[in-house]
Amino acid sequence: MNSLTTIRDHLEDYLKRKNMTLIHFSEISGINSGTLSGTLNGLRPIGVQQLDRLTAGMGLTEGYFYELYINECFVHTSPDWRRLGPFLYRCAELNRIECMETITKLMMDNLAYAPLLFELAEQLYREGMFEAAKPLYYWVAESEKMQHSERLALSQYRLFTIGLSKDQTNNLSLATQFELFVDRLDEPYELDGLNELINAYASLRRWDKLLELGEKLKLKATIHYELYGNNKPKEVKKEIIFYILYAYLVIGETYFYFEEYEQALHYVSLYTDASWVVDPTDEETNVIQQFKEWAEGNRYQYELMSGKTDVLHDYLNYISERENEIFPALCEIVVAANKFELDIDAVLKKYESSIIYRKQISRIGVISSQLTGDRYANLLMGISIYYFQKNNLDKGFLFLLDSLSVAIEISSALCMVKCVGLFEQYSTFATATTIEKYNKLKLKGKKIVFAYNYIHNLRRPNP
Repeated sequence: MNSLTTIRDHLEDYLKRKNMTLIHFSEISGINSGTLSGTLNGLRPIGVQQLDRLTAGMGLTEGYFYELYINECFVHTSPDWRRLGPFLYRCAELNRIECMETITKLMMDNLAYAPLLFELAEQLYREGMFEAAKPLYYWVAESEKMQHSERLALSQYRLFTIGLSKDQTNNLSLATQFELFVDRLDEPYELDGLNELINAYASLRRWDKLLELGEKLKLKATIHYELYGNNKPKEVKKEIIFYILYAYLVIGETYFYFEEYEQALHYVSLYTDASWVVDPTDEETNVIQQFKEWAEGNRYQYELMSGKTDVLHDYLNYISERENEIFPALCEIVVAANKFELDIDAVLKKYESSIIYRKQISRIGVISSQLTGDRYANLLMGISIYYFQKNNLDKGFLFLLDSLSVAIEISSALCMVKCVGLFEQYSTFATATTIEKYNKLKLKGKKIVFAYNYIHNLRRPNP
């Protein structure tokens, strides 16, 4: 954009250069000639739809004048929502997030716009324009942070779900922030908020948080079911019994990672038995069946890791008929193999095609991508340890470098630290090429040093 300072200046310059009359340009742009005349004379503010037509009529790219428009219409005057709302929506459509951020900063002291901006954010969220909704939710959260409004808690929830990514450092920050607000959510959102917070902490291996939040989810979902049965608000994503059964599963998983296997198996029995569900619907029956399948697989896992290695044969038979269970089963079978010195060469060969990162799906939905990423990084590291223990150094280093690469990609500090320690343990056996690849990975993003600090300062020991 050249040094002309207003949209009017640009239009006047364009008409002169093209030797074009206002009427002719009106025909080209589809803007009423009276409106154009009022704009040129500074008598009539231009609307965003007219601005887009003017821009197209001049042969310029969409949104070309948006920065000037902000300065002319919103910086020195009190914004009119009839102009501001459509402009923000148009910015969202064109992915001009920087313009939306500029406007929300200008409005930070005007709390009267909070309801309007929140409703627009919700509209953008429903329409899948998540990144565009972020600055609006952020504005609401910041402007109402000293209050206990419904908008504040729901905005924090939206910022949490929109912001989740592969980056575990980012996810920890988001989860820590949102945890302060999850109890303030209205009931239609609270169960899903707890569910998604649990998934985030599970991928971060914060078992203490899982136990706390699992108990809270169980209590709230149980109360809801006792009061309303399977009737649920439309905002609740899953059947109410899902949250009860999932709470049992989460608590059981926590005890499993605490190596309290009897307690873990007790909770398996709780989400196996759904006899308390009254007249289950087809959707509820599907949920019940899925948890029964998970219970069977988890029972094998827990017994295997408790030292009952003879169940491995039955466990392998179980996953051979359930493709969706292969990946999570491999994650635990490899850990058990390293712990009890089991030979799983045949298993790794048979399921070689499953040792890749891909979306994990159950009969009732997609498994959290954050949890899948963490499992994948640790599976690769576990296979690396397995091959090192078998003195198969080439495969050991191959899987170790893959694990480190994934750990860096998702900023998994714990996995990065373990990978570095494992490499240093076997470094004397590494080839020059392997060492070169390892050093390149260490430099990538300079996250290794951060990982050590992260583990030391932020991780809590298991109780």
